[in-house]
Amino acid sequence: MQISKIDLFQVDLPYSGGVYHLSRGRTYETFDASIVRVTADDGTVGWGESTPFGSTYVAAHAGGTRAAIELLAPMLLGRDPRQVDRISELMDETLLGHNDAKAALDIACWDLLGKSVGLPVCELLGGSTNIPLPLISSIHTGEPEEMRARVADHRARGYLGHSIKIGTADRDGGPAVDAERIVACLADRQPGEWFLVDANTGLSPETARRLFSLLPDGLDFVLESPCATWRETLAVRKASPYPLILDELATNDDDLIHAIELDIADGFGLKVSPAGGLTPARRQRDIARAAGLIMTVQDTVGSDISYAAVVHLGATVPADLLRCVLKTSDMVTLTTAKFEPLEVHGGVLPPNLPGLGIEVDESVLGEPLNSWRR
Repeated sequence: MQISKIDLFQVDLPYSGGVYHLSRGRTYETFDASIVRVTADDGTVGWGESTPFGSTYVAAHAGGTRAAIELLAPMLLGRDPRQVDRISELMDETLLGHNDAKAALDIACWDLLGKSVGLPVCELLGGSTNIPLPLISSIHTGEPEEMRARVADHRARGYLGHSIKIGTADRDGGPAVDAERIVACLADRQPGEWFLVDANTGLSPETARRLFSLLPDGLDFVLESPCATWRETLAVRKASPYPLILDELATNDDDLIHAIELDIADGFGLKVSPAGGLTPARRQRDIARAAGLIMTVQDTVGSDISYAAVVHLGATVPADLLRCVLKTSDMVTLTTAKFEPLEVHGGVLPPNLPGLGIEVDESVLGEPLNSWRR
């Protein structure tokens, strides 16, 4: 099997909640997706997606994703997509960094690999635990009671995890408002629920300490990504009465190893696109597992193609270390593919279908922006 053609598509994914509010005043209404179709010489097709969360989340943006894909795609023609490690190495040799672009191509190769042997991707990543994967919501910043209502809405839809966004500047209320948000969102907590309070690097050590002093005793949550730098995060780690997990600071193997060396966190958010796709994400899963770190499996955002990759990877994380997976497609209004994970009480499982188990609706993709042929 060899790659004979690669097509690149651009699709706008409107946010399902109108306007997404993040720390430091960042707002998002639409997410710019890059979707690739990789065709093998036997006609088999694999799909992959990369959708950066704007240009101010991590060092990635949609225009850069597509520019990097244009550099990488020609190098993959004639290569065997089933050799996912060799494909990943070739992309690293061709281009330093730009994991967001590599992710779309890598995921498509895993889809092709699964289809070539008639197995779901999760089985090729190590095997599904067959334990339902709890879903986590993404509750953007707003008025405390309004955020509480959004938590309740997701709870009613079966979500067991809730990611509460904080990180408000002093001019807008600062730690006092963030404390009110946390208290409100946890007010109706149900047995079995898990809460993540995510600052998306919007705190400083000073504002974090003020926040801790304002919170009542007995709140059960995990703090994610409080600060933008390693030094600041380590300072918060030493002061925090709450467990801490990383996200934006841990996007590659070296970051994760560095975090373990510093004992700076109790877990991390394993995101497929920032990692560079399923191949490096599989490696990071195993590094975290060896260190006993808890994990959430997510992506920055994305459509059904992205969600499929998340579910397959999440299904391979030991249940005692996995907290939740993110249903990225729930965050957007456009359906790019039919993906039907098995819905069971308290979570989902990947479908028993070859590859990612998706049926892409090519009518919503339009014409390719670019194509490369062997």
